[in-house]
Amino acid sequence: MPPHSDIVKVAIEWPGANAQLIEIDQVSFALRYADGPQLYITEQVSLNTLAEFITIIHYARAARQLLDRIQSHGIDARLEALKELAKLSADPTFATEFINMEGIGTLARLVESGTHFGEMLAFTLTAFLELMDHGIVSWDLISLSFIKQIAGYVNQPMVDVSILQRSLAILESMVLNSHSLYHRVAQDITVGQLIGHLQVSNQEIQTYAIALINALFLKAPEDRRQCGGDSIMLLECFSEEMASTLAQKHLRSIILNHVIRGNRPIKAEMAHQLYVLQVLTFNLLEERMMTKMDPSDQAQRDIIFELRRIAFDGENDPSGTEKRKAMYTKDYKMLVDVLKRLFGNHVNPAMDFTQTPPGMLALDNMLYLAKLHQDTYIRIVLENSSREDKHECPFGRCAIELTRMLCEILQVGELPNEGCNDYHPMFFTHDRAWEEFFCVCIQLLNKTWKEMRATAEDFNKVMQVVREQITRALAMKPSSLDHLKGKLRGLSYSEILRLRQSERMSQDDFQSPPIIELRERIQPEILELIKQQRLNRLCEGSCFRKLGNRRRQEKFWFCRLSLNHKVLHYGDLDESPQGEVPLELLTDKIPVSDIKSVVTGKDCPHMKEKSALKQNKEVLELAFSVLYDPDENLNFVAPNKYEYCVWTDGLCALLGREMGSDLTRSDLDTLISMEMKLRLLDLENIAIPEAPPPVPKEPSTYNFTYNYG
Repeated sequence: MPPHSDIVKVAIEWPGANAQLIEIDQVSFALRYADGPQLYITEQVSLNTLAEFITIIHYARAARQLLDRIQSHGIDARLEALKELAKLSADPTFATEFINMEGIGTLARLVESGTHFGEMLAFTLTAFLELMDHGIVSWDLISLSFIKQIAGYVNQPMVDVSILQRSLAILESMVLNSHSLYHRVAQDITVGQLIGHLQVSNQEIQTYAIALINALFLKAPEDRRQCGGDSIMLLECFSEEMASTLAQKHLRSIILNHVIRGNRPIKAEMAHQLYVLQVLTFNLLEERMMTKMDPSDQAQRDIIFELRRIAFDGENDPSGTEKRKAMYTKDYKMLVDVLKRLFGNHVNPAMDFTQTPPGMLALDNMLYLAKLHQDTYIRIVLENSSREDKHECPFGRCAIELTRMLCEILQVGELPNEGCNDYHPMFFTHDRAWEEFFCVCIQLLNKTWKEMRATAEDFNKVMQVVREQITRALAMKPSSLDHLKGKLRGLSYSEILRLRQSERMSQDDFQSPPIIELRERIQPEILELIKQQRLNRLCEGSCFRKLGNRRRQEKFWFCRLSLNHKVLHYGDLDESPQGEVPLELLTDKIPVSDIKSVVTGKDCPHMKEKSALKQNKEVLELAFSVLYDPDENLNFVAPNKYEYCVWTDGLCALLGREMGSDLTRSDLDTLISMEMKLRLLDLENIAIPEAPPPVPKEPSTYNFTYNYG
């Protein structure tokens, strides 16, 4: 009869013996790596290399033996068994066998007993977490006493670091994987109790603490959907204690000072947890973002009237705003008429806030600006109101569109992305970070509008530029809101245009093979052009200064190249010349054929001498020497960096060597860029193929001639 499909033959060689083929039943036995993670070899886990030494082990028997040793009375044997279990629990094959033997329940009872401490408890919690992470057993089966015991480890003031770390990880998994356990954990663990773990120096503990805060926070939307709520604020579904703590300055300042500004670099996992916390915090704005304004609600209409009153009445006028208002208009009645341009819909401004997003969130931002940054608010409103009709832009429209843009940039209302680490430290520096961010950006919008000299028709273009300014500034990771303001000041409209032009040249079209080939063909021509310019400049000559110990008696000397590029002429002068110096006045000369090399900086003979020049860094950077036969040298100190580059490039060109100065690289990039643009003018908006068109097939006959007779 044919062999059973579960029976395989494995070649095994023992030291000092011949190799043998041994039949193994795959149902009862499996292969396991002897080194490394010691995983079992199954269909899912294959051999990386046949050279690795493997062992044959009955994994069901191993799981039973470990379980028996864990339940034994010997402390040392139990500790070794738990240690081995913590290592093997990551293996899915072993985990399945161990769980089928009620191993999870055994570990849970060990924890609930409260008799294990130190290493033994740490290994127990590690094994428990590894086994549960396989998803074989539901977290809903965990008992209430086990939860209380784990929560007790977290709430203890002094507990072993390894135990605390695993306890936080277990609680996080409970919250994320079970709806019922979320409520039980939330009863025993509060954010206030977790704050203390953020003040330790161990970043791993800080990471797990923030991860648990995020898990408790993130679970609230699930509960909201369970309750069937429709557009209910995340804060309402979350416990009041949790939400209020998150809003407190205490938690924010601790994260800022002990985590973000700690003396340790932020690791990837911590960065991800900070990003998650940032996203979940901004998601508290989702309800206001999706809430339409009710035109019949008098309380909401009063907010609009308050914005009008602050803009043109002020509040005690502490900063002399009356003088500023007088600069815009002398007639108060005119201000009342200009109010119509404060909002897009001047008949019923409430209609401006009926579109979601941003809904009422835009009105909240406007009121915050008017209340806490009154001077800035009045200036922006009056500047826009006093412009010509074609250049005015209603403040309300700007604030609404800007709020919508910021919600998109910061992904308000969206769940965090796995693997994303894009957190911004500045949002942890202020209790009202969102509102302050809006206040900075609305001033940027007003500034950019003026720089672009925009009209109402240019509104979308202005918003595109502002969006680019904000995203570029955020990409620089400013550490504070003041730092953000500095970054935005450097990203003016003209700078954005320059950056766009620069990036356009480095787009994919300019990196395609045809463009690269064209650039390579152009480069020798441009280098030859630069070479001729350098040689022509040497033919014109330059005046150099003689520096000695007696600096008061400065002397000059002049050097130039002959027109046939064969001789260097030089000679002393009494004073700096005005214009070209005739060759007759330059009595000394060096044939170019005698020049052996050109050296610069510290390699120059006159820089090696013991003098004050050796300590002068600026002189050192401008020094170069011509070494010529027999063992002679002509020493130069260029008057400036430009002359230094021109002369070193020109001398290298005379010797047939590469011109490697910074000036040559800059000129080469500029000239090639200009030449490429000129040659590609006719190909604008035309896709350039990656490969040349195929060569057509040869004709069947070459009998094609014209008969002119």
